[in-house]
Amino acid sequence: MRILFLTGGSPATVFGLVPLATAARNAGHEVFMGSTAEMMPFVAGAGLPAVALTTLTRRDFVSSDQAPQMPADPTAQMRLVGSWYGRLAEACLDTLDGLGRDWRPDLVVGGTLAYAAPVFAAKAGIPYVRHMWDTMEPTGYDDGAAAHLRPVLAAIGHDDLPTPDLWIDICPPSLRPPTAPPAELMRWIPGNQQRPLEPWMYTRGERRRVCVTAGSRVTNDERLAFLGVTGERLSRLMKSVAALDVEIVIAAPEEVAAHLRAELGVRAGWIPLDVLAPTCSVIVHHDGGLTALTAMIAGVPQLCIPKLASSVAPAQRLAASGAAITLLDGQDSPEQIAAACERLLSDPSYAARARALSEEIAGLRSPADMVGSLEQLAGAGVTA
Repeated sequence: MRILFLTGGSPATVFGLVPLATAARNAGHEVFMGSTAEMMPFVAGAGLPAVALTTLTRRDFVSSDQAPQMPADPTAQMRLVGSWYGRLAEACLDTLDGLGRDWRPDLVVGGTLAYAAPVFAAKAGIPYVRHMWDTMEPTGYDDGAAAHLRPVLAAIGHDDLPTPDLWIDICPPSLRPPTAPPAELMRWIPGNQQRPLEPWMYTRGERRRVCVTAGSRVTNDERLAFLGVTGERLSRLMKSVAALDVEIVIAAPEEVAAHLRAELGVRAGWIPLDVLAPTCSVIVHHDGGLTALTAMIAGVPQLCIPKLASSVAPAQRLAASGAAITLLDGQDSPEQIAAACERLLSDPSYAARARALSEEIAGLRSPADMVGSLEQLAGAGVTA
């Protein structure tokens, strides 16, 4: 069986699909993963055949002259971001058509916002699987993408985004929103980029460890400041918890980490979070979906400081579970961040609830088990 996996334009969107793609390849299936040219090192680094679908980057869509400033209204914000991903999908379709002629897949698996997947699958008459890559609710994004892709959809006889033949969700059952569609639930296994390990990364020190991260998308580029994942913000987060009697580790891409090491004198760099997380007492982050899931899997309490509209509801559900504290805009002063960290460190109930969430995730189907569902779908062809 041939399976084409399609991601978005950031490393996290690749990492989110790596576990299932690897499981399918290990089961003997032919697997390609398509993304932007910029993401090819991340795909190839995960050991997967990589297909570049466009030379345009995610930055071309979020910081071009056509991209207005991020609106304050959450619904408008999500529709805007969805339109960016719709433009990314449109830029990939010609290459996908050529790939389909040369290497026709039996199944297309698209990440949450990989809108080229449903369009290409519908055009080619191939079953389509939508694979969530975090715990967010994509409805608002879908609306924005569909609006941008309306002419493309009309050309293939659709007035909206094609419905998936199978929905795979990696959100723990207790954290799924009531409005979530029926899905097959899968245990996600961290698929992030690795590096040679040093002993301190996988051992606990004398002091409690707090990891501060803004995820794989953090940047020093001011044009992307409205995404809330800048190096300056990461620096402020670190300084907020510096007064506590803890060891602070900053997980960030090297281009940002070098500046942070020089400025703050702490351990900082691209550290595999799945390795580091079990050694941490708290993980502080902007509620990036895979960061949150990695902390859940490790059973570590979290301090979530969401900056995008789509991150707020998942962060609030996580906080309601008792495994985290969520601070929204206006609640995230340095004093409030430090107080929240102290509470997470001193109240054992947060660690207990985090461990319970980890056990819940461990009980879900593995990616290897999920391959059988892909095989059945491909064998049945496109559903009515």
